[in-house]
Amino acid sequence: MAHTSPAPGPLGRLAALAYRRRGRTVVAWVSALLLAVGLASAFGGSFFADYSAPGSDSSRAQSLLDEQFPAMKGDTVAVVVHADGGVRTAAAKAGVGTLLEELGEQPHVQSVDDPYTTPGAVSPDGRTLAAQLRLDVSNPVDVPVADSERMLEIAEEASQTGFEVALGGQIIQQAEQGEIGSEAIGLAAAAVILLLTFGSVVAAGLPLLVAVAGLAVSSTLTTLLIAFVDAPDWSTSLATMMGIGIGIDYVLLMVTRYREWRAAGLDEQAATVATLDTAGRAVLVAGTTVVISMLGLFAMGLSFMRGAAVVTILSVLVVMAASVTLFPALLGYLGTHVDRLRLPVRRGGAVQVAAGGHVEPSGAWLWWSRLIQRHAVVAMLTGVVALLVVAAPFLDVRFGFPDAGNNREETSTREAYDLQARAFGAGSNGPLLLVSELPAPGDTAALEPAMAAISETAGVAAVTPPAVSPSGDTAVFTVVPDTGPQDARTEDLVRDLRDDVLPAATAGTGAEVHVGGVTATSIDSTENIAKRLPLLIGGVVLLSMLLLIVAFRSLAVAVKAALMNLLSVAAAYGIVALVLQGGWAGRLVGIDAETPLPAFVPVLMFAVLFGLSMDYEVFLVSRMRESWLRTRDNHRAIVEGLAGTGRVITAAAAIMVAVFAAFIPSADVILKVIGVGMASAIFIDATIVRMLLVPSVMHLLGRANWWLPGWLGRWVPQLHIEGRPETFLSAHRSTEVSPRPLAEATS
Repeated sequence: MAHTSPAPGPLGRLAALAYRRRGRTVVAWVSALLLAVGLASAFGGSFFADYSAPGSDSSRAQSLLDEQFPAMKGDTVAVVVHADGGVRTAAAKAGVGTLLEELGEQPHVQSVDDPYTTPGAVSPDGRTLAAQLRLDVSNPVDVPVADSERMLEIAEEASQTGFEVALGGQIIQQAEQGEIGSEAIGLAAAAVILLLTFGSVVAAGLPLLVAVAGLAVSSTLTTLLIAFVDAPDWSTSLATMMGIGIGIDYVLLMVTRYREWRAAGLDEQAATVATLDTAGRAVLVAGTTVVISMLGLFAMGLSFMRGAAVVTILSVLVVMAASVTLFPALLGYLGTHVDRLRLPVRRGGAVQVAAGGHVEPSGAWLWWSRLIQRHAVVAMLTGVVALLVVAAPFLDVRFGFPDAGNNREETSTREAYDLQARAFGAGSNGPLLLVSELPAPGDTAALEPAMAAISETAGVAAVTPPAVSPSGDTAVFTVVPDTGPQDARTEDLVRDLRDDVLPAATAGTGAEVHVGGVTATSIDSTENIAKRLPLLIGGVVLLSMLLLIVAFRSLAVAVKAALMNLLSVAAAYGIVALVLQGGWAGRLVGIDAETPLPAFVPVLMFAVLFGLSMDYEVFLVSRMRESWLRTRDNHRAIVEGLAGTGRVITAAAAIMVAVFAAFIPSADVILKVIGVGMASAIFIDATIVRMLLVPSVMHLLGRANWWLPGWLGRWVPQLHIEGRPETFLSAHRSTEVSPRPLAEATS
């Protein structure tokens, strides 16, 4: 006998509308995609990222360079040539001339330096030279990969026995990274997991269909968005993975609940309304926590972080919209066929659906829930100790920006880096650019005391003569350190120059010298991020706790969630640090040398992971609260909540792990590290934290889990995140169902 739902909430009414007018809803989404494509084609922008620290010494140096030396604004390609017989022989000169002439004819190459007339371009032993190709673009993504690949072909054709040519630079690195199809890998893995979870092609296809639809719209809108917001090129990969992951997770939760409602006796439309009015609320709260976490990146005061946050938030919002509109519309077409095209998978045992549509747990998850209840103290201590042990390697992490020296050994950029380091010294790969506003036009004499003092400073290998800007107001000269750009002694040199050497040498000269360049920018950016990190952590944790207090009307749930999520993130940091050491763990993911960790990566990981961890918290605790409100038995609520969502959270986490793990094969070290960190954190959170720590702590807290001070309760609104499941079925009706529908809905 079918039942209909009386007086659904706003989400239920929206679901009913989308279900009844499913054709119009689908057409609206297709129209939105076509409109987004048209706008992106007409007004789309390109990616750009400024990694400098606002207001820093290196930022001021870069501003002066951009203003006074416009010819230096373009990106560059380094051409490094090594000749066993020397680069000054007639044969070598002819080969170098032909090589540079051919490279100079390529698109976007504006000028080519002559290494034979440029001071310091030939190594002291005369066997290696370095030339610069200056491009007419400052953003590497503006150079088509095909053009960069042609440069690599020219270099390869010029190389022969005893005459080695290698190219370096960002456009070359982009070409060598290639495309690995991370999105396709993630979707394929998600499809397999969904098929194993539901045992039905139709049920597995619904989450994929909704996620892909949301991804198509959000990725197209991103092209339009970056015309107004600066964002790094890797932000689209992050947003895509987030969109795929949470889109599938959210619809996975709702498909599972839909099948439960159908097993409880509701017809297709009523089950759709009930699903959105219960699980749909959890989805909106979970998505809101992700948005709040990403908004925390604005506290960092860095343009590229704001851009990455905006691009990711756009993806999350579009996926949330698809989950509450497109999904019920698709159920209007596929709801009666949700268990069609079954796979020959193992069937579960019988389960009981009671009045109100809640699941009476059975099987392995019920056994696990009761085991945690009996050994709550041991479970809690085991979980905490395990997380702290995994987090320990982060105490020895080394911050910095990876460079070509961290690329794969077979790449041209790595060969160019190593050739230059051997021939010109390690510091040649990370020279410092010192920029000074002159007291009078062309008055470079004011810089002589500073240059003399720098030359005598320990750790300095060479100082080049100053070059004066066309206006004569500014001069720039290069300082080459003895040590490489990732060496701690190079950082000490930068601080020594800024704090002691330059202030003393320029006193009374009227010249003010700023230390810039890629190495100095990296140092300043790391310091700036470390200074602002407490703002991010404090803001995200506080806002997330407030949201959970409102959602669950509980102080304990909010505080526990914050502490557990911090432990989960710390453990992920520890795994990242272990991998970056370049030992056995690093070699597993393609990192064979010790590599520094860019300071923005743990910041980004914190924002993303804290939000995703809250998703699983919301999924789990919302079912616990539903049982608590029905039974007022804390232990039963925890057992039923864990048993009822264990399979869903496990499947959702497995999908998210697979999606983020698709980053790991990337040749880009930053994307690789993000993939390692995200995948490991989701795995840890869904296993140790959500399945072990959370239930054990909640068993120990008892009824305090659901306590809210009376004075605070008067101010906190009633969200009813668990919905009102009792309104969808008779309060006293229970139904014994066959094993097939519901067991597979949660298997």
